[in-house]
Amino acid sequence: MTPRRVLRGGVALATIVASVLLLGASATPPPVPDDPADPTRAAEYWLDGARIREAWQTTRGDGVTIAVIDTGIGKVPGVFDEAVVGGTDVSGSGSPDGRTPVGAIDGNHGSWVASLAAGRGAADGKGMIGVAPEADLLSISVGFGAAAAVPFTDQVAKAMRWAVDNGADIINLSFTTNTLDWDKSWDEAFLYAFEHDVVVVVAAGNRGSGTNIIGAPATIPGVLTVGGVDQTGTASLEASTQGITIGIAAPSEGLRGVSADGKVVPWSGTSGAAPIVAGIAALIRSAHPDMDAANVINRIIKTAIAVPGMTKLPDPLYGYGLIDAEAAISADVPKVSENPMGDLAEWVRLFRRADTVPQPEPTAAPVEVPPLPAADAPTDPGSPLLPSAESLRYGTLPLIALTVPGILVALGVTAAARRIRSARARTPHS
Repeated sequence: MTPRRVLRGGVALATIVASVLLLGASATPPPVPDDPADPTRAAEYWLDGARIREAWQTTRGDGVTIAVIDTGIGKVPGVFDEAVVGGTDVSGSGSPDGRTPVGAIDGNHGSWVASLAAGRGAADGKGMIGVAPEADLLSISVGFGAAAAVPFTDQVAKAMRWAVDNGADIINLSFTTNTLDWDKSWDEAFLYAFEHDVVVVVAAGNRGSGTNIIGAPATIPGVLTVGGVDQTGTASLEASTQGITIGIAAPSEGLRGVSADGKVVPWSGTSGAAPIVAGIAALIRSAHPDMDAANVINRIIKTAIAVPGMTKLPDPLYGYGLIDAEAAISADVPKVSENPMGDLAEWVRLFRRADTVPQPEPTAAPVEVPPLPAADAPTDPGSPLLPSAESLRYGTLPLIALTVPGILVALGVTAAARRIRSARARTPHS
């Protein structure tokens, strides 16, 4: 496979304590201001807990594109205006640019997800900011349940292809289907993303929403499935679930998100943990622009912080551990040649029934059979009233041979009987 990504024009190296570049004069713009003392910014505990602020000293995601396949990213001035570079609607209910929130109940969900991944924050360094605030966003609106005129499986398959074709380096999917299996159309859609070197990050699901175990797309080989933890790094009882395909754990409780109307609201769930990881993946791809998707994922899981009590890897609650953005960017991690989260193409080969291929007809030459000997010439049947030689040989003569002795025996018995009667007649009675 030839990677789709191309080398970008350099890595932005910045410090969060000054507005000057570490490399001196450069055409790279100064970093986005950050005020950790701002109440909203301070509430984003994951910026320090996951060492994201330390990672910002190397990069803030410049040159990387994250596709958010969700309910649509609202048009919030300052937060998303410069961030969203394209979009579409696949639900049949949204606007062509994918920016109109879809769904009366969950319409803000896509905006919350996007603000965690790559929200810009205010120019004065205050307000909600995303993990990769210099990354670009694609808004692909989908509809859940009655909010869509198109079947959900069709929406996701179309959205995946559109994201890849429009330059996504990372795709974020913050939803679950609550079933282990997935529609066959997703095979081709997800393979399309993997074959084009795209990192696919998905949410594990939440017990509080009725998901006791992971469901698709978190069960698809090759995706990076994100489980959730609370502020102490402990697996969340309500805002996460469990499963053997979880690869990494990230904060899922006490989160903040920007709604489509611009308000910052609290929320929770692995729907928020996933874009935190997607943002960190964007930081890695920005810092290492020649790195393929398999090695981006490998860096995330190999630099994870182990949780006490984990006995095997991956753990059904934490995967390989807690996310560490700085280590994922700067640690010395050996390269891999395969996606550590699995191979969808191999899974399809093993578990999807192959199409029946007509068997070729045999092409062997016919066997030559020697001709049978000529039949005996027919004999004159003669008169049907006269016996033939065959009838005399097999019918008349055997019959005569059996009949004549019988007649002779009968005559002898008759003669003997007559002699006996004559003798009795001559003998006087007493």
